[in-house]
Amino acid sequence: MIRALDVVLSLLGLVLGLPLLLVLWLVGRFDTGAPLFRQQRVGRGQRPFTLVKFRTMRPDTASVASHLADAAAITRFGHFLRRTKLDELPQLWNVLRGDMSLVGPRPCLTNQHELIAEREQRGVFAVRPGITGLAQVNGVDMSEPARLAEMDAEMVASLSLRDYFRFILLTATGKGSGDRVR
Repeated sequence: MIRALDVVLSLLGLVLGLPLLLVLWLVGRFDTGAPLFRQQRVGRGQRPFTLVKFRTMRPDTASVASHLADAAAITRFGHFLRRTKLDELPQLWNVLRGDMSLVGPRPCLTNQHELIAEREQRGVFAVRPGITGLAQVNGVDMSEPARLAEMDAEMVASLSLRDYFRFILLTATGKGSGDRVR
């Protein structure tokens, strides 16, 4: 049921959001010269996949978790994208492809070994990672691996259809702060 909703909602989001996606891509092209950002992330069953987002940092920025990145690397347009969470829109493609779900644990980087171990211990990799979830709407990010993995496991164990829509609605209305940048 959740996968069917993911497909329908991500397809709908991509089709209806196409004009916005094109405008953001164009502005991003002028901002950084490379509006899309691709990064290897850890997916369901710990299989790697390529996550797609709008670029919020200069192209020469090191590929590290947001909380380890230099805040000065975020462009002015990038601040806008992060604040509005519009940088996440291209991930609808990842959802449509089956790499992700709309709701699930945020996919971590392949070099975040502590978080991977915490999630593995709690069975979090049994589900597709998501664009949003319990931790995101509560402002818990990857800078707290054990707490994040606990919250992810709690969500995985109890995710209902009601929660699925609630997390999407809370994220769309601005709940949660996203990943911290130092």
